[in-house]
Amino acid sequence: AAWPQAWGGQNLRDILVSRGVDVDKPWKDLPRALRDWILFTDDQPQEPVYAGLSPEQTRRARQRRLEPSYMGTFTSARRHVLGTFSKSQSALMRRRAARYLVSEDCPVCHGKRLKPEALSVTFAGLDIGDLSRMPLADLAAVMRPVAENRLPDDDTAASAESGTLDREAGRRDRARRAASGASAHAGAPDVRATPNLSIEKRLAAQRLAADLIERIGTLTELGLGYLSLDRVTTTLSSGELQRLRLATQLRSQLFGVAYVLDEPTAGLHPADGDAMHDALAGLLASGNSLFVVEHDIGTMRRADWLVDVGPAAGEHGGTVLYSGPPEGLRAVEASRTRLHLFGLAEPPLRPQREPAGWLRLEGIVRNNLRGVSVAFPLGCLTAVTGISGSGKSSLVAQALLDLVGDRLGRPIDTDDEPEDPLDAVPGPTEGRIVGGMDGVRRLVQVDQKPIGRTPRSNLATYTGLFDGVRKLFAATPEARRRRYDAGRFSFNVAKGRCPACEGEGFVSVELLFMPSVYAPCPTCHGSRYAPETLAVTWNGLTIADVLGLTVERACATFADEPSVLRPLLVLRDLGLGYLRLGQPATELSGGEAQRIKLATELQRGQRGGTLYVLDEPTTGLHPTDVDRLMLQLNGLVDAGNTVVMVEHDMRVVAGADHVIDVGPGAGSLGGTIVAAGRPVVVARASASRTAPYLREELEADAGGSWQTRNP
Repeated sequence: AAWPQAWGGQNLRDILVSRGVDVDKPWKDLPRALRDWILFTDDQPQEPVYAGLSPEQTRRARQRRLEPSYMGTFTSARRHVLGTFSKSQSALMRRRAARYLVSEDCPVCHGKRLKPEALSVTFAGLDIGDLSRMPLADLAAVMRPVAENRLPDDDTAASAESGTLDREAGRRDRARRAASGASAHAGAPDVRATPNLSIEKRLAAQRLAADLIERIGTLTELGLGYLSLDRVTTTLSSGELQRLRLATQLRSQLFGVAYVLDEPTAGLHPADGDAMHDALAGLLASGNSLFVVEHDIGTMRRADWLVDVGPAAGEHGGTVLYSGPPEGLRAVEASRTRLHLFGLAEPPLRPQREPAGWLRLEGIVRNNLRGVSVAFPLGCLTAVTGISGSGKSSLVAQALLDLVGDRLGRPIDTDDEPEDPLDAVPGPTEGRIVGGMDGVRRLVQVDQKPIGRTPRSNLATYTGLFDGVRKLFAATPEARRRRYDAGRFSFNVAKGRCPACEGEGFVSVELLFMPSVYAPCPTCHGSRYAPETLAVTWNGLTIADVLGLTVERACATFADEPSVLRPLLVLRDLGLGYLRLGQPATELSGGEAQRIKLATELQRGQRGGTLYVLDEPTTGLHPTDVDRLMLQLNGLVDAGNTVVMVEHDMRVVAGADHVIDVGPGAGSLGGTIVAAGRPVVVARASASRTAPYLREELEADAGGSWQTRNP
C-alpha cells in the first residue's frame, strides 16, 4: 500500500487497525465509503495505538481495555497532501505533495484577481484582466485607435469635434444627475463610449495610449512582443529579463552614460541577437559608452574596441592579452578568442549518426504548443531551435521531461525552490508517447540551476570525490592512532568541524542599521575545521589544504588514487580545472554548475539507454569551452545514449545529428514544428527563422559546399 514512509505510515496502519479496518485486505475489495473516508475525510479521530502488536492482538487488547502505547491521530491522504504543501519547510516535500495537486483559476474572478466591480469597466470590450493577458503586440493594436483619436463611437466623436460636448454641456449634465441623487459621473460599460467625454479627457486618453504604444514598441523591437503584462517575472528567462531592463534604458533618452552589460546576448536566438545589437547601437548613437562582457562572436565583430583577457582560466588567466580594434587581435597568438573570431579554428568534422530508433510524441499541449507531434531520434544528438518564446523549452524542458518521466515512473525532481508555493504545482501537459520508449531506460536533466543554496555545498561534496578524500585521511596512521573515522573530516559533522562557525568558515557580523557582512571565522581562520582535525595530514596536506586545491593541482596530487582522480579528470576535461575543490556553490555561475552536474554524470559507468535533456547548455560559455562541452556530450551519445538540447549556438546546431526547429514566431505565432531533419535540411526551410543563420554557419564550415553534406 502507498503508506507514508517510516513511522508515519506505520502509525496510520495501527490507527486503522484499532478502528477495525482490515489493512491486509486488497484495496479494491474495501467498501467504497471506507475508501473515500480514508482518502478524503477531514475528520481527525484519535484512536488507541498498540505498537508492535498484530491486528488480532490489537483487537484483543481493545476488548480487554488494556493501556495503549499512545493515542494516535488519523489524517486522510487529502489532509496529508494539503498540510505538507502548505506547512512543510522542505522544498522537496512541497514538490512531492504538489504532484497530487492541480492549479485552477478562481471560479469568481477567473484568475483575474480583481473584484467584479473593477472588472465591470472595459476598454474596447475588454476588462483590465483581459488586457493584461494579451500579448504586448496585440495590446498595442487595441490601443492604436485611441492613440490616433479614432474612437469607435463616430456620433460621439463627431459631436466632440463640432463642439457640442463642451465644458458647459458637461457641467449641466453633471448637475442634473447630482440633483436627481445619482452619481455626478455616469460611465458607459465601455470607457471608450462614455457619454459627454470632454475634449480634454479625449486628449488625455490619446496621450496615455500613445505612450503605452511607444513603450510596447520598444519591447517589440527587442523581440518581446509575445509577453503579456501579467507574466510572472519568475517565469522569465535571464535573456528576457535583461532585455526588459535594457528597454527601460532605451526609453530614458539619457546621454553621456557608461553602460556595463554582462553577456547581453546570452540565451538569445541569432534573430533576437540582431535586435539586441540594434538596441545597443541606439544607445551608442545617443552619446553613451558601452562596456560589454561577451562570448558571442557576432557581438565581438561589431565592437569598436576589443579587450581580450587570458590566455586561460583561473590562475592561468588574468592577463590582458590585447586591447584595441578587433582586427588587431588576429596577430595575438596566445589568444584563444582569435581562433574563433577570425575562423582559424578547425571545424569539428564528425560523420553524422544514424538513428537507432525514434521516440515519438503526439498531441502535445503545453503553453503555446497545441496538438504538436514530434519525433526524437534515439542514439543521436538533437538540437531544438527557435526564437525566444517559440515554444522550444515548453517542448523539451517541460513536455518531453513530463511525458518520459511519467512513463518511466520517475518524475524529474528540480533542485530549485519556487518563490511562490503555487509555482510548485505542475502545469498540465497533455500528450502521449506512441513509440520508442523501449530504447529509453533512464532520464537525466542537466540544467544550469545552482548545485546548492548554501556555502556548505561545493564542488567536492556534489561530485562525491570528497568521500574518497576523507577515507584517505581516515586511513593515515595518525588518524588511526586518534581513532578518527571518515566522518571526522567532514565539515558538516560536529565532531571534526570548527565549533565557532560550525564548519562554514565564516561568521556573520551584524552592523545594526546596515546589512550584515561575512568575515572569516576568527577561530579557524576560514579552514572550517577544529585544530585536532587539522593535526592529521595526508602527504603533507591537511583536509583544509585539499579543499583549497584547484582541480588541476588536485589531479597531480591524487594521481595515484583512482577513486578521487576519476571525477577530477572529468572536471578538468570540461574546462573546470581552475575551480577550487571547496569553492562554495553560491559562487558558481550557471554554466559552471551545469558542467559540474554533467561531470557527476560522466563519471558513472555508461550502459547506454539514457536520455539526457539540456536547456541551452552553451549559454555563457566561451567558444573554447563550448568545444570541450560538445566533446563530452558526443561521448555520451557514442556510449549509446541520446542527447536532446535546446540550443541557440549555430556552431553547435550545425554539428548536431538532427535539428528540430520550433516557431515560426513567438507566443501565439509559434508552437509548431517548422522543420526537422539533418542540419542541411533545416537550413533550406523557407519558413524557418533559424535557417538563414544555420545556412551561414554551414557555409563557413564547409567553405561554400554545405549543401553536399549528408542531406
